Amino acid sequence: MLIRPYRPEDAAGVVNTVKTVFLEYGFGWYPDTYCSDVYSVEDTYGPPDNWFWVVEDPAGEVVGCAGLCLQDRLPGEPGDMVEIDGDNRVAGTDCEIVRLYVLPKARGHGLGRRLSETVMEQARAVGRTHIEVWSDKKLTHAHAMYERLGAFRVGDRICPGDPDEAWEWGFVLPVASQP
Repeated sequence: MLIRPYRPEDAAGVVNTVKTVFLEYGFGWYPDTYCSDVYSVEDTYGPPDNWFWVVEDPAGEVVGCAGLCLQDRLPGEPGDMVEIDGDNRVAGTDCEIVRLYVLPKARGHGLGRRLSETVMEQARAVGRTHIEVWSDKKLTHAHAMYERLGAFRVGDRICPGDPDEAWEWGFVLPVASQP
């Protein structure tokens, strides 16, 4: 399985990956609002302040994805929570991992970990120190993976803008952590 930067021809594969996982876990699919970012990956997650990767299987199908978004360092110490514009955030973070999903048929091969490591490597390369991670409480396998990578849980929130009002865990992932 190949992890590589997103290309425009990956658009349908990214939508399929994220939508499949959403429906698998019983989340609503809102293409015009909450999920609209996956229909415009180039605009939403393009350089110079963001990056997006896909996992391509041997047949050329996109079976996973993840992104990195840079942000100004949030106030406070890593491991604390901070409220910004009415939203709970992970303090002390200077980037965020976004849209990390792997299709069910491709799980069990360490792809989530490899995507996370790719994100961590890019964050390290651009001088970032702490990644903000938000993961729906239903995604327990993802939580365990993040913790194995060195992340620690710092709080929870209802995901902002989510019509399902799903609860998610917030983690801080130190970039210097070695998997």
